Amino acid sequence: MSTKTVYLITGANRGIGYVLAKTIAARPNTIVFAGTRDPTAQSLKDLVATHPNVHPVKLVSADKESNDAAVAEIQKTAGQLDVVIANAGIANHYGPIGSTPVSQFKEHWEVNTLGVIVLFQAAQELLLASPTGAPIFALISSAAGSISNFRNVGAGAYGSSKAAANFIVKALDAENPKLISLAIHPGFVATDMGNHGATAVGMEKAPITVDDSVQGLLSRIDGATKEKSSGRFFPWKRSSTGKPWDIDLDEIPW
Repeated sequence: MSTKTVYLITGANRGIGYVLAKTIAARPNTIVFAGTRDPTAQSLKDLVATHPNVHPVKLVSADKESNDAAVAEIQKTAGQLDVVIANAGIANHYGPIGSTPVSQFKEHWEVNTLGVIVLFQAAQELLLASPTGAPIFALISSAAGSISNFRNVGAGAYGSSKAAANFIVKALDAENPKLISLAIHPGFVATDMGNHGATAVGMEKAPITVDDSVQGLLSRIDGATKEKSSGRFFPWKRSSTGKPWDIDLDEIPW
């Protein structure tokens, strides 16, 4: 059994995915496969230069061929896979359901929902064989996908795609006795995606730094267990400052 923990992170060339890759790679005994549309991205070249345990792999959301090839590369290079962080996602449109083009729904569901399914199907054999005996499949989701804690933020295409992805997380927990499958809301983060959402609601930028979000996300993933974590939906942290983007809950309802 390898003493290293092997991670696959999607959408790893920028934003949350990049900082997740960088942070995990700085830990001892880790191997990080950074999934991205463009594995030659300068950000990843720079990361590899300082962290040779990072391996960029081409991985396009919902594209079976590239997902299968990425996992084959992980098998060849590391021989195991212990943690998958499904981070790749888009939020390209804000507006009421009645005027949102159907093409936007298709695009968001393709990337944010089908992307999660294709990723798991590609990774499942290697992931479920993790020598840890407790493999982790973590979805970077969004509180916009919560139905019971619905917030009207004009994100019908995005929110519905995340609600569907959350269902996948719940089903994977039920279907796989060893798998720790969880969804995590990263907060209203100052990434390209988050800042686009912020300007859509009249803010200059999103209020949470990427570094803070990543620390919160990893606090949920590190040490996650089947009993305490799997089949559940968590905020990056509980916040109670009274701001409208706060999640003053220990767990987000589906």
